[in-house]
Amino acid sequence: MNVGVPRWIIVGIAGLFCAYVLVLGVYALDRVSSPYPVIVAMVLFGIAVALTLLPIGPNRMPVWLAAFSMSTLIAITLLVSSQVDLGDLRGTGYATWYIAGDGALMTIVCTRLRPGWAWGGIAFLAAHTALWAGPLGLVTFGVIGSASWVTVAHVISSALTRAARETRRFALAERETADWQAAQEAHVMERQFRLDRTGRMALHMLETIERSGGDLTPEQREECLHLEGAIRDEIRGRRLLNDAVREQAMRARRRGATVALLDEGGIDDLSGDDLHRVLDRLAAAIRDTDADRIIARTVPEGSDVAVTVVGLRSPDEHARALGLEDDDDESVALWLEIPRTVPADEGQPASAASVAKR
Repeated sequence: MNVGVPRWIIVGIAGLFCAYVLVLGVYALDRVSSPYPVIVAMVLFGIAVALTLLPIGPNRMPVWLAAFSMSTLIAITLLVSSQVDLGDLRGTGYATWYIAGDGALMTIVCTRLRPGWAWGGIAFLAAHTALWAGPLGLVTFGVIGSASWVTVAHVISSALTRAARETRRFALAERETADWQAAQEAHVMERQFRLDRTGRMALHMLETIERSGGDLTPEQREECLHLEGAIRDEIRGRRLLNDAVREQAMRARRRGATVALLDEGGIDDLSGDDLHRVLDRLAAAIRDTDADRIIARTVPEGSDVAVTVVGLRSPDEHARALGLEDDDDESVALWLEIPRTVPADEGQPASAASVAKR
């Protein structure tokens, strides 16, 4: 459970305290030589406080605003102190209101993550007061108190910043852990799915091997090779497989063709109708070609093509009789690029009959 204080409450308290400081200054106008410089200082102080309390920029105060706040501190310190007579028998009273105002202003600056500027302002205030009223004036006029406010604000701000940084780090670690756990669960589920499918595919043949004691007929041995190819498809083909592709790949193998389905992650972004269309077209291409070697491979993301299908035909008997049996002499029987999406000028996906052959 998160427990926090609304921003407007904190801003309101700071604003009320600064307004109280101004009221003290107005009450002490009769203690200064001339009220006009003091009034100018009050106006500058009010503007600086209003700007620092407004949500300008991110949580961290902009540099220009921090510089303006420190400049305001210097200005009001010089303006007001020049009108205060330390030798007045009545005392200064609240005429030194600017010291509390400087402390409040620098506390706000420090709270908004500009401690360097805040301490610079306090250092100027302390140096000026020591020169103006002597070292004892640091205690008499409350400079120590103003420095204490900034100290507390600095400590609390640093602690909160560190806590926020640790919270972000722990949140990132939690997300990474959740992602890792999800990936592991996905691997387990995928492995279990592949094992179950492989078991269903090979169960009948394994039972046959057991019953025959391993003495298989040539046809059964050939079927074992076809099953081995189908199991390899489950490992390397992944998303290139649906029931139609599995059926056509097995039929192609049984007629003597070699089929290789290679999913390299290029269609992981496809789903729904687009994926079904791509796989159905792949199944139709395998069905309609008489190539001796069929290779289907996914294309990396970013391409308009999802899958490329190549069918190669081996040299015929006359070519083999002439000694032309090298793989380089294979001819292309099928070349097909299946697009990721249906082209705008097509009312429907191209039929399998439109697959280019030669």
